[in-house]
Amino acid sequence: MLSTSFVSATEKYSDYKEYIPAPLMRKSFILEAEAENAKITICALGFYRLFVNGTEITRGMLSPYITNPDDALFYDEYEITCLLKKGKNALGIILGNGMQNSLGGDTWDFDKAAWRSAPMTAFSLEYSYASSLKQNEIISDSSVLTHPSAILLDDLRIGEYYDARLEINGWSEADFDDSGWSSAIPVRAPRGIKNRRMNDVPPVIISKEITPVSVSEGAADTGYGETERAKTLYFPRCEREAKGYLYDFGVNTAGSVKLKINGARDQKIVLLFGETLEADGKLNLKSISFIPYAQQQRIEYTLKGGGEEIYVPSFTYFGFRYCLVCGITAEQATDELVTMLIMHTDLIRTGDFRCSDNAADRLYEMTINSDLSNFYHFPTDCPQREKNGWTGDAALSAEQIMMSFDAAKSYEQWLVLIRGAMDTRGAIPGIVPTAGWGFDWGNGPAWDSVLTYLPYYVWKYTGDIKIIRDNAHAILRYLDYVYSRRDENNLIEIGLGDWCQAGHENSAISAPLVFTDTVTVISIAQKARDMFDCIGMKLQRDFAANIASELRTAVRDCLIDFGTFTAVGNCQTTQAMAIFHDIFEQAEKPFAVKTLIAQIESKNGHFDVGILGARAIFRVLGDFGYADLAYEMIMHPDYPSYGNWIRRGATSLWEDFRSEGVIPNSRNHHFFGDISAWFISYPGGIRVNPRLASADEVDIKPCFIEKLSHVYARHDIPCGNVSVEWTRTDEGVIELKISAPDGAKGFITLPAGYKFDNSAAFCRLKTGEFRVIKAEQKDRNTD
Repeated sequence: MLSTSFVSATEKYSDYKEYIPAPLMRKSFILEAEAENAKITICALGFYRLFVNGTEITRGMLSPYITNPDDALFYDEYEITCLLKKGKNALGIILGNGMQNSLGGDTWDFDKAAWRSAPMTAFSLEYSYASSLKQNEIISDSSVLTHPSAILLDDLRIGEYYDARLEINGWSEADFDDSGWSSAIPVRAPRGIKNRRMNDVPPVIISKEITPVSVSEGAADTGYGETERAKTLYFPRCEREAKGYLYDFGVNTAGSVKLKINGARDQKIVLLFGETLEADGKLNLKSISFIPYAQQQRIEYTLKGGGEEIYVPSFTYFGFRYCLVCGITAEQATDELVTMLIMHTDLIRTGDFRCSDNAADRLYEMTINSDLSNFYHFPTDCPQREKNGWTGDAALSAEQIMMSFDAAKSYEQWLVLIRGAMDTRGAIPGIVPTAGWGFDWGNGPAWDSVLTYLPYYVWKYTGDIKIIRDNAHAILRYLDYVYSRRDENNLIEIGLGDWCQAGHENSAISAPLVFTDTVTVISIAQKARDMFDCIGMKLQRDFAANIASELRTAVRDCLIDFGTFTAVGNCQTTQAMAIFHDIFEQAEKPFAVKTLIAQIESKNGHFDVGILGARAIFRVLGDFGYADLAYEMIMHPDYPSYGNWIRRGATSLWEDFRSEGVIPNSRNHHFFGDISAWFISYPGGIRVNPRLASADEVDIKPCFIEKLSHVYARHDIPCGNVSVEWTRTDEGVIELKISAPDGAKGFITLPAGYKFDNSAAFCRLKTGEFRVIKAEQKDRNTD
């Protein structure tokens, strides 16, 4: 049973003037005999940790799920028979604020959320005895007892303040004396109770522990009192400059820390987290914060004394490479004091890439790092300052993530919230969940495309049509809405465009919004057409097809110069998008590609695209025989390029391509990460479901990049693993190995200028080893 009986410890919730400790809750009960079966379902708004008779059983970090409680509620289920016993038993719960009371989210109006409240929970424990068929139930009600915990403040963005002196030993055990505890308060269930669901996405896990690569004396400017907002709105927590010991973990990623310390009672230490260092070596807190620097990504810990203490935050996480620890002695600043805990949703890997270029391998792993660093139940935009479900970021990365991970369940569940966030017009906000922010700024077709792109790429890569059925009506509503936003020329110009254009540090964008918006809606409509057709929605298919056709005609009439085959704006983004999204006819594309090449040459072989252009340009170059140029643009070490990030020490993908000496806005984003899918699909040659006929259909079309001597790529399709490996010999022969499972169908196609030894350049997909030579090269064995 999914209980609708919610309780809170108090009606008060934390704000910047008063912190309310995270509540402990316990429910004692007596079993007349050993239970034959027992399970508990639990919902918490925001987060919870669950204990049974002193044993923690929480399925993952930050459970159950980050949600808008007006739209949907998610429950976890646990089988607990083996943890119960005859006689006295106890459930124990710690509640965290999560999104239910998001102090650090005031930039996005979470402080104004209609559903803002103290954290709450609802649970149902069902059990039966062997001697009876009767099902017994214990639910959350006023018999639940509460007490403040040692967690004085927890916030998803700010961090956590913990006073170990306030710990209550044994509080979740059956025999604990709770006579001094208070009764929980029954509270009204959120509106999302009408849409309550089991949470069946993978949990957030700790996947790896990392020790520091160095520990040294360090400092940080805290921003204390720097603005009037800081002086009036926030509690100042430290001096203008924080000093302590700087822990460098060697990689910029996301997660938490384990603190292991032995010190005197009342000793207070502060941990501050950041991605970069200032020129003077101080920890940079400015670039990751929308609130006073030291108020974000912060831990305060007060020791109880008396021996070794181990602490891991319960209800927050951080994006960081560096941790500045203040308030400790030189003797305490050991390598073992702080351990990085890498966290993310437990996504199963479905793809991989390796090659002879170590820099390309690093870049692929950087993308994997950023994909995971920004996947906490659903895709987020950065793990340090925002932690929001930005729709545009997720739309852009949907295919790259499906190439390397099984994210289908996670996308399916997040789409529940996306559909719930749509307003009465059919518009979609820029962030989900939202308290209402993101309709007036931060959205537009390129961001709204998440509603269509997620089900499309899940369908394409897994064959699942349920996700299409679940979202078909919402997609239709959106198409109807966005079609109504056309101007007198049948074009669309609303929202955000080609964000973060490389080389444009003044935020200027070369690609006209009217072009990127209209072409994106064409893409949305085309994908909707294909999905509607798949599930037999013929009228809806025709509606989507007509939208795509009408808008394409308008773009060709108004925004293309057919004298030079140039898209409006005369820039790489519009030109690449026009080719990639079939604005040009097939016979016109070679001429349009020549224009694109000229645009690239005018930038000395560099790209100057933003996030929309980056999704198209390398694929277009690969499709038209310029994979080597694409690879060079990606990998060369001078600015702007991905290779330049590597040369500058990047270990994750940055938010923007900024010149050397300029710190990026964020050093951990995933929306420029389509290159990981490009590596698998072009040098690796794995093209999944190319004709949208079956997810078990794969074409192998490798691009033999001249700068590479060896490539390995794999991707798991529903019927098994597909892998491609090729090696260039000293004689220039390509030794190609392909492995395909039974049930896989498709073709092997070699690039222009190559052929199979003594055969054509095309054959049906099959497992085997092939000798590939240049078409003009004679086989030595036939001389």
